Amino acid sequence: MANSRFQKSRLVFVLLCFLFFVSRLRIFVAADDKSNESNKDDGYDFAVTEEDQIGDNSTISGGAYAAPNGVAMDQERSELCNTDMSSFLPPPYNNISNMVCKPVWNTFLLRYHKKEDNVVTFILSAVYTIGWVAMGFSKDGRMVGSSAMVGWFNRKGQARIKEYYLQGTRPSQVIEDAGELDLTKVPPAVVINGAMIYLAFQAKFEKPLASQPIILAFGTRYPNHYRLSSHDDKTAILFDFTAGSASRARINPGQMKKNHGVLGTLAWGLFLPSGAIVARYLKHKEPLWYYLHAGIQFLGFLLGLANVVLGQQLYSKIDANVPSHRGIGIFALTLSILQILAFFLRPKKDAKIRKYWNWYHHWFGRIALFFGVFNIVWGIHLGAAGTSWKIGFGFLITMILVTVIILETLTWLRRSEKTTPPETFQMNPI
Repeated sequence: MANSRFQKSRLVFVLLCFLFFVSRLRIFVAADDKSNESNKDDGYDFAVTEEDQIGDNSTISGGAYAAPNGVAMDQERSELCNTDMSSFLPPPYNNISNMVCKPVWNTFLLRYHKKEDNVVTFILSAVYTIGWVAMGFSKDGRMVGSSAMVGWFNRKGQARIKEYYLQGTRPSQVIEDAGELDLTKVPPAVVINGAMIYLAFQAKFEKPLASQPIILAFGTRYPNHYRLSSHDDKTAILFDFTAGSASRARINPGQMKKNHGVLGTLAWGLFLPSGAIVARYLKHKEPLWYYLHAGIQFLGFLLGLANVVLGQQLYSKIDANVPSHRGIGIFALTLSILQILAFFLRPKKDAKIRKYWNWYHHWFGRIALFFGVFNIVWGIHLGAAGTSWKIGFGFLITMILVTVIILETLTWLRRSEKTTPPETFQMNPI
């Protein structure tokens, strides 16, 4: 009778923990939604919004970078594109012919020339007084994870141009002399001609440059020891280097990234670990444990498969360079496919190879769970998902571990009760 009550209480405990995990996951995803809403106006968020205009007439304090209005603006841009740069730009930038020149934002003009070996020469120009001007290459239209070329003239009139890696949203996370641009041996240059500043550099790409999210920004304060101040204005555009056109379309796949994270967390952080817990601690509930285990694991597998498919679509859309995250995800999915195949090839209990099948099934499952959970943590780090995701997933894993510890302790106590020999009583002699 005691064992029966013990078994029922353990089943109820597992189901309650499972429901609790689901509710907590919904809470931390909702918290992340609120966090994202509150961070939309963050000083370094370059996501495209409906208000971003290509070549708009916006102005800022000081007016140094503001575009002129109407017909005068178009006429001035046309004249600027016809500027002879051979007299002030250093070689080889001063003698490149057939450069495409396009207005991209405010007074910003982008000139570029593509070679057959995927080397592209860029010349960015804008009206300039003081501060810095930047052009960045993004994976998804956001600042975080992108690389930018920044040029300015200091108080002594000395030219400065550096590559920066935009690691995070704080100025301290904008790292100088770092980034993922494969710059050629041709030194970048920054010059002033009249009222315009010109940033010129060359970069080599792995494949022909086509549609590329571009970040444009400027600040009206001098960099302090090469540390950039917060920008005064910014935008992000999708520039088609094949057609020579810029798009105002939203290019930030933030919702797709969030869905990718939710699916991965549900699959590898909730359902698959819960299915493993059922198999280990509810085997006395024959055959209920088997159907629960198979059903939960199959649902987790489907979520994991959908997560990989969504991740592949995300990779194709933003061309994210995250080979480690992709590789671990595909490896974990492969192990889960082998687990599904093992389900259909399970030998009978009295078969000689059943013990080898059990060994294979148990250890392949544990390895898959380990890499799945590790990849979630790695994905949260790579995607700069935010504190709410870290706290939420940390809480989820902690509860899983606490559940395992409690159930393992209860199982050990139950086994101890079974192995304790019964007390013997001696009859009093007559």
